[in-house]
Amino acid sequence: MSARILIVDDNPVNLKLARNVLEIEGYTVDGAVDAEDALVYLGTHSPDLILMDIALPGMDGLALTRKLKADPRWRAIPVIALTAFAMLTDERQARDAGCDGYITKPIDTRQLPLTVGAHLRTGADR
Repeated sequence: MSARILIVDDNPVNLKLARNVLEIEGYTVDGAVDAEDALVYLGTHSPDLILMDIALPGMDGLALTRKLKADPRWRAIPVIALTAFAMLTDERQARDAGCDGYITKPIDTRQLPLTVGAHLRTGADR
């Protein structure tokens, strides 16, 4: 069975690109357009990994990550931040919020599956 990945991103182009790259690699990929949509999804699904856009409308990705990491149902799911912000302080804020990884946009389509695979292997060891 392939790993299930949830991509939370309000930009349809970014969502489609990441979905296509990961589906080609054999992953099952679902999408959510904002934090509320992601929480509804998580009420009935348990992904193996979440790719989290930081700049979401409403509740941002960092607030959603903090919420997920504070809840025992979702705490162990690796969360990788997806962001156009590439400053060292931005990565620190993402990690402080509970993100397990950090990917800057535009997405490197060769690196994305490698990063996801590495986090899935690490998450399986937890």
